[in-house]
Amino acid sequence: MKLSLGPNLYYWPREKQQAYYEEISDSPVDIVYIGETVCSRRHVMRLPDWLEVAKMLTAAGKEVVLSTLTLIESESDLKTMRRITENGGFLVEANDMGAVHRLAKRLPFIAGPYLNIYNPQTLGLIASLGARRWVIPVEMSHETLLSLQQARPTGIETEVFSYGRLPLAFSSRCFTARFHNLPKDDCRFLCINDHDGKTMYTREGKPFLAINGIQTQSALSYNLIGDLDSLQQTGVDVVRISPQSKHSSAVIRLFRDCIDKKLSSASAMQQIDALFPESSCNGYWHGRPGLDQTWKIHAT
Repeated sequence: MKLSLGPNLYYWPREKQQAYYEEISDSPVDIVYIGETVCSRRHVMRLPDWLEVAKMLTAAGKEVVLSTLTLIESESDLKTMRRITENGGFLVEANDMGAVHRLAKRLPFIAGPYLNIYNPQTLGLIASLGARRWVIPVEMSHETLLSLQQARPTGIETEVFSYGRLPLAFSSRCFTARFHNLPKDDCRFLCINDHDGKTMYTREGKPFLAINGIQTQSALSYNLIGDLDSLQQTGVDVVRISPQSKHSSAVIRLFRDCIDKKLSSASAMQQIDALFPESSCNGYWHGRPGLDQTWKIHAT
């Protein structure tokens, strides 16, 4: 299985973004997705900047994919999406059907996790339009994926979101702005202060969701490092890790060592727990509520 790093879902200062990808260039990840997928108002990195990052990562031997915005809301968003799909040098992850339309039967592309591919008919259609790889919806279970894999068209790879806060939903409203009692058009870009989103808690004090601008995420990190055997048995080609502000390189290394059978899942789980002592979850993969953790390693 290959290892990918998904697009950064958070708004970080320019210097932090650039330093992050310089670090990633030395990591054992095979594929790197870059670009803004959440909010078009986030402007510290523009397309020319992302193209420079793409060239640097390509020189380091990585396959680079430019990701498009998920929620298109304006003519300027459309223009940016068109420029990405016409970049002329890098594969594109299409995260809405407008991007698919621009790429269909013209250029190969990656079908992002927000295209709602849940059945063989839709997967077949996307493949016929030129998709080289598809990323399953984050809530899809192992059993559901298995049935799709059995009908998967020839020549298309399957990728699974396997580590990080789950991207659950998008809205035309900005939750971060609302949290600070600001209108969306005057948000002051305060999400730049929440390097991993802002955690929301229940009245009982339990972490429930995270807000990240217009995006809602899981509060817990999805973690399938203990399920790599079942991912492989299901025929998954690519395992995706989502960027976080700390320890991304360490997480990538643990997944790489597990995939290469240099490290047991039990040991990797313990090491990730040491890096991130808060609870993780893997319920969706097992057909259970997403907050569930169905497999846990206990120290002996």
